Amino acid sequence: MTMRRAVFLDRDGTINVEKDYLHRTEEFRFIPGAPEAISLLNRAGFLVIVVTNQSGIARGYFDEAAVERLHRFMDGELDRQGARVDAYYICPHHPHHGVGEYRRECGCRKPLPGMLLQAADDFGIDLAASFIIGDKIADAEAGLAAGCRPILVMTGYGEGGDDSQASGIDRCADILEAVRGIIAAD
Repeated sequence: MTMRRAVFLDRDGTINVEKDYLHRTEEFRFIPGAPEAISLLNRAGFLVIVVTNQSGIARGYFDEAAVERLHRFMDGELDRQGARVDAYYICPHHPHHGVGEYRRECGCRKPLPGMLLQAADDFGIDLAASFIIGDKIADAEAGLAAGCRPILVMTGYGEGGDDSQASGIDRCADILEAVRGIIAAD
């Protein structure tokens, strides 16, 4: 079986404008260039997989169904612009701030690589030939732990310098610049 390449994307602050605990479609806004970037990845043959921590579920702010509705909304908006996400992986847990089954240590909450590893298993992904793009050092750390090449963007939390500990990790202004760089180097 031929292994596939993927670009893992953080959601909030990377694809869409950062909004604390985003779960309402009316509050969703793409970062400029994000749909074009995803479309470029689609056309270049990369799987596009969103990996997102959603501790608002653990905290009881919203439920998994709200996240699913937001992702279906994103799918519709992307489709209108000729782009698609191949899969979404969410971590609904938080080790300290959570209720019920969601308050726990897990292997899927970034910076741990659980979501990436699960996607690799589900889709036959060659992690060494894949990338992760995110706005937080936790995104880069998850990618490194999984064996992917991380790229930090200066949108979302990246605007505030969350990458201060990230020496040696590629940085780009935004998702579109990161994707253009991936494709140009391919």
